[in-house]
Amino acid sequence: MSSSKRGNTKCAIREVAKDVWTFSCPFARFGLFPVGGRSTAVKLDNGDVWVLASSPLDQATKAKLAELGPVKWIIGADAVHHLFLGDFKKEYPDAKLIAVDEAIKKKAKEGLKFDGAWGSDPPNTRYGFESDIQHCYFSGFKNKDVAFYHPKSKTMIEADLLFNLPAIEQHSMTGSSGKFPLFSKFNPHMWVHKRFAWTLGVDKEAMKRDVKTVAGWDFERIIPCHGDVIEKNAKAAWMEAYKWYLD
Repeated sequence: MSSSKRGNTKCAIREVAKDVWTFSCPFARFGLFPVGGRSTAVKLDNGDVWVLASSPLDQATKAKLAELGPVKWIIGADAVHHLFLGDFKKEYPDAKLIAVDEAIKKKAKEGLKFDGAWGSDPPNTRYGFESDIQHCYFSGFKNKDVAFYHPKSKTMIEADLLFNLPAIEQHSMTGSSGKFPLFSKFNPHMWVHKRFAWTLGVDKEAMKRDVKTVAGWDFERIIPCHGDVIEKNAKAAWMEAYKWYLD
């Protein structure tokens, strides 16, 4: 797959699969923990572009999105990945803006107009991109995440449901290793990740339902917002991370 490094951007831009691009940027939680940040853009079959917006809209990102096609969908994937939604909407005013209800409430002072809200819309609501990208709202997860599935590339896209640290690619243009100060890994195969997933499941029955829905998707790759893309055996990683809900 192709990649792009333009100007002074600190974001690594890469086509991870046909018509699926990642914008992997440095980000440290609380200024200390280098978890990385990532937006993902998918070019739909009709030529429109769908973007999970979770990283700065710098010039290199704008240039690549302009190459891909008209941005028609801007997505906020959970309650905390909302920092850049306003920037994207300002740049692409004709795009539909869809996020989880908790994120929308946090953005109320910005006066943004949202076209859909997971968590307050009926569960079977269709937003218009479902012929290309499926979605599953995790109502029982603390951060109210939405998982997305692009069947054409066999790719699952998510924000905080699954981490794959260290965030090497996201810090690849900074000189940082992307490793945490006290420990080097936090990935789906570790016991601590299973504990994390179980603890953030505030409604266990709802979590079991939605974990099984995602487990039924035929994906080979996971693009997380935090950490490296899981390029192979992604389904096994998901099953391991959420094993306690599946047993």
